Amino acid sequence: MSLKTFAHGIHPRENKEITALKPIRRFPFPPYFVLLLSQHAGKPAKPIVREGQEVRRGELIAVANGFVSVPIHSPATGVVKKVGTSLDFNGKMAPAIIIIPYPGSLQQVECWQSRDIDHMTPKEIIQGVQDMGMVGLGGAAFPTHVKLTPPKGKTIETLIINGCECEPYLTSDHRVMLEQSDDIMMGIRLLLKGVMAQRAVIAIEANKPDAIELMKKCSEGEKQISVAVFQTKYPQGAEKMLTRALMKKDIPSGGLPADIGCVISNVATVAEIGRLLPRGQGLIERVVTISGRGVQRPGNYFIPIGTPLDFILDQVGLEGRAHQVIFGGPMMGKGVAFLETPITKGISGIVVMADAEHKSRQKIYPCIKCAECVNSCPIHLNPSTLGLLARKDEFDQMAEDFHLFDCFECGCCSYVCPSHIPLVQYFRLAKEAVRKKRSAA
Repeated sequence: MSLKTFAHGIHPRENKEITALKPIRRFPFPPYFVLLLSQHAGKPAKPIVREGQEVRRGELIAVANGFVSVPIHSPATGVVKKVGTSLDFNGKMAPAIIIIPYPGSLQQVECWQSRDIDHMTPKEIIQGVQDMGMVGLGGAAFPTHVKLTPPKGKTIETLIINGCECEPYLTSDHRVMLEQSDDIMMGIRLLLKGVMAQRAVIAIEANKPDAIELMKKCSEGEKQISVAVFQTKYPQGAEKMLTRALMKKDIPSGGLPADIGCVISNVATVAEIGRLLPRGQGLIERVVTISGRGVQRPGNYFIPIGTPLDFILDQVGLEGRAHQVIFGGPMMGKGVAFLETPITKGISGIVVMADAEHKSRQKIYPCIKCAECVNSCPIHLNPSTLGLLARKDEFDQMAEDFHLFDCFECGCCSYVCPSHIPLVQYFRLAKEAVRKKRSAA
């Protein structure tokens, strides 16, 4: 079978065997929830509850603040302890709502309203997606309804369901495909109608044969839905890599998938739309992979949004050799600086690295011009030159002449660099400097 793929990329050790065979289990409720109001791209949600107010599970507690924003719903029945601020995973203060759940509550979802999905218009479907507080569950946390609303003059022909999950350790999307196939198919049908696309393609890497077989079986008889199998390679799940491998088209520099007639949505996002939209229910929990050699009970868990990280780690247990905690995968995830930070909608994984897994800080040597970074970059940039310019603070030249903002920080260049140059960190700093300069102009 010919597998779809792209040029360059890398093959890091997958480590998916730790959790790939572990079914999704429901996580216990913590003693308190921290609902950050800015857990999506765009403007933070606006709170509509007050301290001391009783809230029910699934109840709206913060409304969208504009088009690029989504509401937040209560993950538990309880009482609002605080409407103020809390620390995020960077250790920065951010607007938040803190809820204390009732210990004796059955914690059933009490706030929902069934929708007649057969008679919903495309506009009503997209509005329903925003009303449920849906964001991309693959990690970017971009409001899904915005992605489903292409700019004027753009027509969507293809809906791509991203089930590649190329990050090492993470298996939540894999388990969702195996355990929530009916929800995925319902979500695809709703989104096809919402964006008025002609076809939907479920994209899966070859290292998930059971998911490939099941998705093909589920799509039998669905004229608009098919399954495409991709070579196992990082970062195959990136939007630019998916469209290049599947459609032989490149998303324009600074552009959107809509520019080439497609919308890309993570498979877990689609499953939640298929599960929640017909019920008229908000997003209050998500599937999270907890993995790494530094955790005693790794697995895939349904975890309520707002659950503090320290509670999660207490429940799964830490090995004595635990070294670092990462939100997301080790390639594009972020190290956690504050262990009481809560789970947000965009967190698909928690990786607890052991000493043996963690790449300890190594001495940085000068670039030896080996071109390993050039050969691995999936966007075909020149990370070596960008890194040298970054060291000289030549940020404008990086952006204007060497396409700095085409880099999506996949980490391939840093991974293969024999001189241990933290290229991605250089690029992040350079982007931030350029953005500040442009905003001040």
